[in-house]
Amino acid sequence: MVDTQVRPSDVTKFPIIDAMLSVLRENFVPRDKREVAYIGENVVLGNGRVVLEPRTLAKTLDSLNISKDELILDIGSGLGYSSAVISLLAEAVVALEDDADWVRESEEAFQEFGADNILVECGPLHEGAPKHGPYDVICIQGAVEQIPQQIISQLKDGGRLACIFSNGALGSAKIGYKLNGSMDWRFAFNAGAPLLGGFEKPHDFEF
Repeated sequence: MVDTQVRPSDVTKFPIIDAMLSVLRENFVPRDKREVAYIGENVVLGNGRVVLEPRTLAKTLDSLNISKDELILDIGSGLGYSSAVISLLAEAVVALEDDADWVRESEEAFQEFGADNILVECGPLHEGAPKHGPYDVICIQGAVEQIPQQIISQLKDGGRLACIFSNGALGSAKIGYKLNGSMDWRFAFNAGAPLLGGFEKPHDFEF
């Protein structure tokens, strides 16, 4: 996976490569999907959710440049793959998931993995996890049309937020930098993912 999908995508930072080599992806996907855990596509979790393809996660982490003294909020952590990888780059990770069964499974997987710096929270994704913030970095594991203000309010000034902005079947991964309370968005790369509930734009009513 690393040699065929990550490195060819111009991700060469050793901490990211080492983290992705250290986390067994098959332990963080549904049991009936383990045979396809390492394909270069999003792996379906169910309920319109996926584990983002390795290339997308690797390029996101490359753009975020996470350091060992930072607190990360991982929104839509699913069965925990992204949080496990991020935990090897950061000081601590809050993994937020709204599916109670996935929360339970991810906690078991983290325990087996030996991660002691991941806190799993169960709750609505669009509300974030304010009691543990503010965060140096927020990473959203799915596509959005807009970012709720309550998520942005949990990001430290000077912090970074990574997400995929949806545009139909296509999407643009962007990194947002919070400066004086406002977000400055920069394009990172093209990527696709299902739209997360709670992150849609309100649609005007038409007769």
